[in-house]
Amino acid sequence: MIEKIIFNLLAFAIFIITFGRFIRKNDTSYVYILGIEFLGIVINFIELLFSIRLNIFFRVLIYILAIIIPGIILLIEYYKKVDFPEMLNITLAKIALKSGNTEQAKEYLFKLINKYPDSYIGHKTLAEVYEKEEKYSLAVDEYIRTTEINNKDIKINLNLARLLNKAERPDDSITMLQDILRKKPEYYDASNLLGEILYSNERYKEAINVYMNALRYHPGDYNLYYNLGMVCTMVNDFQRAKEFYQKAAEINSLLYNAKLSIGQIALIEGDLDEAERFFKESIKGEEAEAGSYYYLSQVAMLRGDKEKATNYMNIAVELEPNMYKKVQKENVFTPIKAEIKKPEKEKNEERKKTKMLLKEKKAINHLSKICSLSSSLNNEDIAMMKKIKENERNREDYQRSK
Repeated sequence: MIEKIIFNLLAFAIFIITFGRFIRKNDTSYVYILGIEFLGIVINFIELLFSIRLNIFFRVLIYILAIIIPGIILLIEYYKKVDFPEMLNITLAKIALKSGNTEQAKEYLFKLINKYPDSYIGHKTLAEVYEKEEKYSLAVDEYIRTTEINNKDIKINLNLARLLNKAERPDDSITMLQDILRKKPEYYDASNLLGEILYSNERYKEAINVYMNALRYHPGDYNLYYNLGMVCTMVNDFQRAKEFYQKAAEINSLLYNAKLSIGQIALIEGDLDEAERFFKESIKGEEAEAGSYYYLSQVAMLRGDKEKATNYMNIAVELEPNMYKKVQKENVFTPIKAEIKKPEKEKNEERKKTKMLLKEKKAINHLSKICSLSSSLNNEDIAMMKKIKENERNREDYQRSK
């Protein structure tokens, strides 16, 4: 009897609260909750009317329908500050998205936003849909609306900054990211994105400052050191670039990019021994990189070892068939061009490309252009450059010892 009284009081109270929300918000979505509650109450009423004892399945079902489901929805509304119609339309939209029906998903979201113009989750979800469709201008508009509703969500501001850049508004993106970092200077993702945008827009000195500030909060991060190496490379500060690449290589010895870049810088400086050492280390990484074998071939040619140069270059061409055309244009490889095997078309099509980001290619290609100048040097030039470098090192060691 006590159980019946408690059940009826709870069910009646929840029904009245839900009905009150239905009237106050004038939204028919609450009818679904009322229908579920009503079904549970009816089953309970039938049990009382006919004085029968339902089995455990129906007893549990009554509680689920009349109390548990509507009670959970009311609690979510209270604690999450979100109305049931928002939850319903967002859920339906996400189901539609998972089934691949984007247009249906947008219809649910439009319906929600028309009814609740200040629905944060509605605008946010719609922005994410537009972003997936690569409709960046529309996505930007929706993200801006979400920041107007709630400007405390820093991840939304980060997404907005990323989209502003994709929408070819880099200055707006940079301004937003700088504002984020003023409020939260340790925010790693914001620092990375800002540095990347500055780098791609050739604002290298600003990018260096951003990465250096980020290192204060993330001193052992591979990407920050590697990015600093690339930025310093682009301003021809090879000494600092080399130091940053070396630090990156110490943190992650399995990635070949940093070691490849160190080898390129050593080649530019005329230190063939160091260049060869790092090029060899770079091919021990997670992937074999054609560029490493290409430069090992170049080092061998500068030393006059044609056989070794040929072997290295054939490996490079096998990994990267397009390398064959590049070799034919390089004067340094003239003595061995006839020995380089021309790649087969089938292998060219089946070849698996190495994973390298555009920003990485930019820095490595920049070093490659400068390395091509060193290929015209003779052994006497190399020896002289090496001697100059040794003298500089001795001078630095002497000054440190004082």
